[in-house]
Amino acid sequence: MKQKSILVLGAGRSSTSLIHYLVAQASIHSWIVTVGDISLAAAQARIEPSPHVKAIEFNILNEQASHQAIAQNDVVISLMPANLHPLVAKICLLYRKHLLTASYVSDEMKSFNEEAKSQNLLFLNECGLDPGIDHMSAMQIIDKIKSDGGELNSFESFTGGLIAPETDPLNPWRYKFTWNPRNVVMAGQGTARFLQDGHYKFIPYQQLFNRITPVVVPGFGEYEGYANRDSLKYLETYGLHNIKTMLRGTLRNKGYCSAWNVLVQLGCCDDSYAMEGVEQMTHIEFINSFLVSSNTQHTVDAICKLFSLAKDGQEITRLKWSGLFSDERVGLTSGTPAQILEHILNKKWKLAPGDKDFIVMWHRFLFSHRGQQKEIQSYLTVTGDNEIQTAMAKTVGLPLGIAARLLLQNKITSRGVVIPVMKEIYEPVLHELSTLGITMTEREIH
Repeated sequence: MKQKSILVLGAGRSSTSLIHYLVAQASIHSWIVTVGDISLAAAQARIEPSPHVKAIEFNILNEQASHQAIAQNDVVISLMPANLHPLVAKICLLYRKHLLTASYVSDEMKSFNEEAKSQNLLFLNECGLDPGIDHMSAMQIIDKIKSDGGELNSFESFTGGLIAPETDPLNPWRYKFTWNPRNVVMAGQGTARFLQDGHYKFIPYQQLFNRITPVVVPGFGEYEGYANRDSLKYLETYGLHNIKTMLRGTLRNKGYCSAWNVLVQLGCCDDSYAMEGVEQMTHIEFINSFLVSSNTQHTVDAICKLFSLAKDGQEITRLKWSGLFSDERVGLTSGTPAQILEHILNKKWKLAPGDKDFIVMWHRFLFSHRGQQKEIQSYLTVTGDNEIQTAMAKTVGLPLGIAARLLLQNKITSRGVVIPVMKEIYEPVLHELSTLGITMTEREIH
């Protein structure tokens, strides 16, 4: 009988916990795990000697080799950039292989639904942290409220990848890159859409970081959340047809949004054009290029005047700490504003040896039950072990790994392009996550 096998595509920062989990399962069940990356060295660095795991070079654009690698496995887990998932999906359809990702379902991925179903294939997406654990933990409570005869009036959900309190204590942002830095710089572009008190609400990008929701997590303090791009598409997915408020968003520590808003308003996050003169540009010259004044000595004053900020205020403190007013050379030969900003920030925002990241997820459910108005709050916190074994890697990778195990053991019957909102997926995944120290704390508010 052929050994069951799993192919992991992408050996980046979120792959560590997934690979560790899969190899442990493979040694129990006599499976084979293959880790593929465009850099063979990166793939090799993620694995330890074991008869159940091997590393290969994988380039989706190398048609012959990528087809061969996918054809030899039963389940493919793609951690590659989201725009490459449809390329993987097409090959999976060709060779009848299941596909799992942690990324949002794109329109192109949706288009594979009928063909995947007809071939008895599961294309499971949004099975990481956010999206992923947020869906599963929310649906568990939503289904429970409904089964008890309750009716949901409001659902709010926020998730953030932050840094642990003891990490980099002088960092005023309380933030570092724990996920793809480009995604952080580009976050929120487009218009946020959600439902509030029965009314459709829309927040354009230029207003997003001014329109924040205060969030208090018991025992951990105050945070601020900004709206994700599209909360409305989950009304149908979650079965919340009569709900009055539906808001999903991103969580940050207090003060982050007002400082980030300065960079947004200046135009530093624009990715639509390449800047000139980058090779000789310094950090402060980059910032100053978006201001009226040509004299870099007046940069801070110009920003304070433009945004009505105090020179010793929190926004300027954060920008200064990030090195944005320094005479250091950017260190690139070309780039868009967004690319240059990402490069500058990465000098201070990259996780250093010994740094620990910190995940916070928070849900609030308002519902009526037997004529009474009730509220449930649910929250999750996870701290990373170090800069490699991060909380982000655990919370993104482990749900994928557990789902792959369930699939290989024929414990998931769902087929087609789906996300993990059905009980047969969320119940066992959440249960196993809780045994691994990732568990939601739930309380009813009186």
